Amino acid sequence: MKQLFTSILLIAAIESNAQTITWGTPVTVSSGSTSNLHPRIQLNRAGNPFVLWGKTDVNTYFAKWTGSGFSTPLQVNPSSINTFAQSWAGPDMAAFGDTIYVAMKHTPENVSTNYSYLAHSYDGGTTFSAPVRVDNIDTSMSRFPIVTTTATGNPLVAFMKFNAAFNDAHYVVSRATDYGMTFSADARASGATGTVCDCCPASIIATGGKAIMLFRNNLSNIRDIWAGISNDGGATFSSHMATDNTNWMIMSCPASGPDGFVIGDTIYSTFMSAGSGTSLVYLNKASISSAAAASTVAITGAGSGITLQNFPRIANAGNAATAIWKHVQGGMNMLCFSFTSNIANGFSGYDTLAMGSGLQNADVAMTPGNIHVVYEDDNTGKLMYVKGTYPVSSTSVNNITASKQITVYPNPANESFSVSLDNTGTISSSLLIDVTGKQISLEPIIKKGIATFSLNGIAKGTYYFTLTNESGKQYFSQIAVQ
Repeated sequence: MKQLFTSILLIAAIESNAQTITWGTPVTVSSGSTSNLHPRIQLNRAGNPFVLWGKTDVNTYFAKWTGSGFSTPLQVNPSSINTFAQSWAGPDMAAFGDTIYVAMKHTPENVSTNYSYLAHSYDGGTTFSAPVRVDNIDTSMSRFPIVTTTATGNPLVAFMKFNAAFNDAHYVVSRATDYGMTFSADARASGATGTVCDCCPASIIATGGKAIMLFRNNLSNIRDIWAGISNDGGATFSSHMATDNTNWMIMSCPASGPDGFVIGDTIYSTFMSAGSGTSLVYLNKASISSAAAASTVAITGAGSGITLQNFPRIANAGNAATAIWKHVQGGMNMLCFSFTSNIANGFSGYDTLAMGSGLQNADVAMTPGNIHVVYEDDNTGKLMYVKGTYPVSSTSVNNITASKQITVYPNPANESFSVSLDNTGTISSSLLIDVTGKQISLEPIIKKGIATFSLNGIAKGTYYFTLTNESGKQYFSQIAVQ
């Protein structure tokens, strides 16, 4: 019976929050010598998956969708640099169209070789550059590098930093303006006082001109999730807030961190906490402008027989969102998920995607109508991918027609376009939305009441431009990029 439950898709079409999700047949991404640890998934401009994972403290691997399966795993790190990878933590990836950034950590840890690196691919993962050192921090130590991209396609890298004695753990952010060739001095992102949970990975989000650092704190062994907020693209983090009120006190290390995304003024984040006595996965909603958490709710509640939930990940396509996590109930390991067509209403209910004693870490990405999941099955040693589809409803994409229309110029546009702030007020966030529903964050350059947006790296086509001001009011325009 053990082999039967190695990793099976339970049912092809299941109901989640009154929304039908139809799942395809799982596809093997990796097996055998390339291992399967800590998978991460991103999508290219066409909505096809890139997958990254690690092999125990040796290598970082990458594969991409070919149309019917995945390419042969490509080793990203040079053989001279072993990279850290375990089931609970490892390399990270961000994609901007066909540009891919991979953040990875040299192992073992010591002062002389304890470096974090970024490699880039400008050809959709066919080749990767030699790794560039990110943590130019003298004799300090680094750990857990993670990466996202700005509106211009540049990498924003965060990592844990502490002194040579492994004390004063905190998260910092380093920026590149040359697409990953060089990096700025780091900015402290996790607050001026206290330390972070030094075995807990984190997440970094870029939206418009803002950067959000999500991390697990360690304030006298209260290990709740916090957010550091930057209004200048990660140069400084001027405010911090708790996005978790479970008050989990633990003397040991939980080795589990948060994940999240931003819509308008709201941070939606997910994390594990055992503050209730059981390790459960939570959803938090928090306001950026007021630096205050609005709600923290266990996605499933305690439930009968649930003994463990861990390693949650979350993704969105417009207002639709999916959370996925490791789930143990009735003594059985499962991979569970919850879907909603409107994340503003939270999640309601959950379903089982796969069962098996070897199920561990997973990741999720979305485009409108599509859910992409990659997961680690240690029973077979395989890394698996499965795609789900759902009908797109009027509430699962941003309600553009309910916004007020504004004028952008020039239109059609080539290198940039502008909008007058006299009609909108101060900008909180701004996006381009392509025909597939994919959102591309834009960062304005503001001068004399005019906001100008660069189209560098934006493919030709027709887009909706949406703008949200600090009062939460939305504006839109259709724009052609030539």
